[in-house]
Amino acid sequence: MAKKIIVIGSGFGGLAASLRLKAKGYDVTLVEKHPDLGGRARVFRKGNFIYDGGPTVITAPYLLEELFSLFNKKITNYVKIVPLDLWYRFVFSDGQTFDYSGDEVSMEKEVKKFSDRDFEGYNNLVNFTEKIFNKGFTDLSDKPFNNIAFMLKQIPSLLSLKSYKSVYQLVSKYISNEKLRRVFSMHPLLVGGNPFTTTSIYTLILFLEKKWGIHYSMGGTGNVVLALEKLMKEENIEIIKDAEVTEIISSDSKVQGVKINNSNVINCDFIICNSDPPNVYQNLIKSKNNYNLLFKQKMKRMDYSMGLFVYYFGSKKQYNNVAHHTIYFGKSYEKHLDKIFEKKVLSQDISYYLHRPSATDPNMSPENQDAFYVLVPVPNNLSNINWSVEGEKFKNLILDKMDKSVLPGIKQNVVSDFYLTPDYFEKDLATLHGSGFSIQPKFSQSAYFRFHNQSEVFNNLYFVGAGTHPGAGMPGVLSSAKVLDRLFK
Repeated sequence: MAKKIIVIGSGFGGLAASLRLKAKGYDVTLVEKHPDLGGRARVFRKGNFIYDGGPTVITAPYLLEELFSLFNKKITNYVKIVPLDLWYRFVFSDGQTFDYSGDEVSMEKEVKKFSDRDFEGYNNLVNFTEKIFNKGFTDLSDKPFNNIAFMLKQIPSLLSLKSYKSVYQLVSKYISNEKLRRVFSMHPLLVGGNPFTTTSIYTLILFLEKKWGIHYSMGGTGNVVLALEKLMKEENIEIIKDAEVTEIISSDSKVQGVKINNSNVINCDFIICNSDPPNVYQNLIKSKNNYNLLFKQKMKRMDYSMGLFVYYFGSKKQYNNVAHHTIYFGKSYEKHLDKIFEKKVLSQDISYYLHRPSATDPNMSPENQDAFYVLVPVPNNLSNINWSVEGEKFKNLILDKMDKSVLPGIKQNVVSDFYLTPDYFEKDLATLHGSGFSIQPKFSQSAYFRFHNQSEVFNNLYFVGAGTHPGAGMPGVLSSAKVLDRLFK
């Protein structure tokens, strides 16, 4: 008889884990607290506008294709994923722009707009990030870091790849222009890290984009979730929605099952959490008797990613000149990030990421209108910011900044809107301290030093998703499910 696995949470990590373990012959049940699947990738609808809740940038689409090929099926029969020509448009506070793409002729022109002499440095940087990619992603992203011996084996090569440097330090070695340094060092922010403290291993994202490009799922990222849900149903994976896990039941070194909505208990042989590990260990496991001193210290020392303020809005005016993905930099960079990550205070000088899916997919909004979301990094809830007081003020600050920069006249054209604060991440998505991406991707919190894919405390409890190895972002959480392929024979 097949052994029973319960997967908690239906973000991309949980969806991928369910499919991978079903393909291995396990009896899989997915439980999700919300009425819909997706986790951070849930879909919101308001008025006639459709909004992707979270991830909007699809890189390494082969990781999604693999999930269908496990069952001899093709992703193209379920969802249409298209490459984007323009990946990001960077906009600076003085109005200068940088169009970032996979077209090397265009990239030469864009780099030289800012600095002729930095083009050679840019090429050298890309070549070095390829080496980091080959080690950090190709070799290690799907390997479990469950014992210190395996980690120690990697140290020489990680040191040779300058992993002790921060992303910003490594980029600055090759690039002299401050604006270009921002462009090529911003990637850690996509996975919850500060470019000034995140290990330079994460510059591999720069090469990962070069290798596979940046893609968009027609109908939004939510359509990828629907495609995976359809595949799961076809393969007889049980899905239970509106089922919040309120306790993981444990005894000695094993977990035995989950309590749903404070009442029903489902027993199982294994549990896979696509849920924030620090929150699971702190709040879902009631008995801490198995937590040894080292593990308790690990819990205490963790630094958490920033929070996110996400403002979703429809515009009755269409902004045809605005790119699919825009990243706007405020005046300061390091000081601004220090306020978010270290001082944990709100700043008036914001930077933001603006998503305009209707640039590629007109079905996301009514005709001649636009659907947007703007994501602004903010301090996590260790800041004690009262978002019920600050939320509306911060929304108006964002509108004012966009009105004066990327979206002129937007204040008069918003027809439908709402926003999410770190409180949503803490309460609805169950992340400790309302962090947007679980723990930060510092060197001291990477690989073996992250929360392990196979629990350090219970030998039949496993983790996928942002807080475990290899980390946040769609390629990271999808790869965390591949780690399970190695842990489950």
